[in-house]
Amino acid sequence: MDPSASRRRFLGLSGAGLLATALPAARGRTQAPPGSRGRDAAASAELYRRTLVVDANTLASIGYQCADQAAIQALRDSGITVLKSTLGGAAGSFEETVADIGAAQALIEHHPETFLKVRRHDDLARAKREGKVGVILSFEAASMLEGQLDRIDLFRRFDVLVMGLTYNTASPFGEGCLTVGGGGVTPLGRQAIARMNAAGIALDLSHANAPTTADGIALSAKPAVITHAGCHAVYAHPRNKRDREMRALAERGGVMGIYMLPFLTDEHRQPMLEDYLRHMLHALDVCGEDHVGIGTDSLFFTATDDDLKAMAKLEAQRISAGVAAPGENRPPYIPDLNTPRKLERVCDALGRKGYGARVVEKVLGLNFSRVFNEIWLA
Repeated sequence: MDPSASRRRFLGLSGAGLLATALPAARGRTQAPPGSRGRDAAASAELYRRTLVVDANTLASIGYQCADQAAIQALRDSGITVLKSTLGGAAGSFEETVADIGAAQALIEHHPETFLKVRRHDDLARAKREGKVGVILSFEAASMLEGQLDRIDLFRRFDVLVMGLTYNTASPFGEGCLTVGGGGVTPLGRQAIARMNAAGIALDLSHANAPTTADGIALSAKPAVITHAGCHAVYAHPRNKRDREMRALAERGGVMGIYMLPFLTDEHRQPMLEDYLRHMLHALDVCGEDHVGIGTDSLFFTATDDDLKAMAKLEAQRISAGVAAPGENRPPYIPDLNTPRKLERVCDALGRKGYGARVVEKVLGLNFSRVFNEIWLA
């Protein structure tokens, strides 16, 4: 594998392109019977099997990530119905992004028995019905737009259905989450949001700073999304969203996906499932059961020691390039969720915390399905 392909592979494993204490009862949470540990494993497995499962951010540059049959089979075995793949990385050029789209399209065309390109909302249910993996094309960065509004419409014709305004640092449209004391959406960003609304593109504010996030939510005529983030109240980090932003998002119909990145905890340890649940349960408390989902943004395939070593090198490169967030001294995965079926374990864990099947189904995919239906044009 050549160095650039290797970089795409390991950045792509992470969408970055790259409860130790009791919590108050969450909305939609039910009290488990005395002596019960929630639904048993068989019931959780059946719930996971039958529901629409959406990972709102994983396998960046999917056309490069699933280059062999073993990777494709792992994806099929994961139980995921639909995933959103980031194309163009953190700072991809127009040409690099077009090539990335081409690679994703080629993968889907070469493996029609496995993949279904999502062009409209009906394709989510179709993927579930046909036993395929639906692929949503998306951008986290705005570098490929190069400040040109017409490119929003161009990429929409290439079936890019989710776009961000900025990736960590400033763009012509707004400020990234690493900008200290930065402003919000720029005048050009206002026009970009209007273009996205008109084209049926979901506005993703995952990597925006607090003012840009607040502005984006308020300015968008359609619900905005935060496909992958954590909760600032649980762990204060620039990539984690504050309660006021989360409430505003929910009040306008948006959905926030909780990620599995190291930013769930401090820099001295790798986050575990219980840490993930702290963020998930807090989001359910703040946003309500209709506005929380999952966007793992983490290593998809089972991580080996070699993978982790390769990720360490790439993390050093991201730090050197100035696009890394604080805490990228650890690989983007949760050790006790180190399997392609990680979302099934989340399903089971939510049941053990006392959440009913309907709430779990919403978190696993129905909430993102609902909001995408409201945003995308038919």
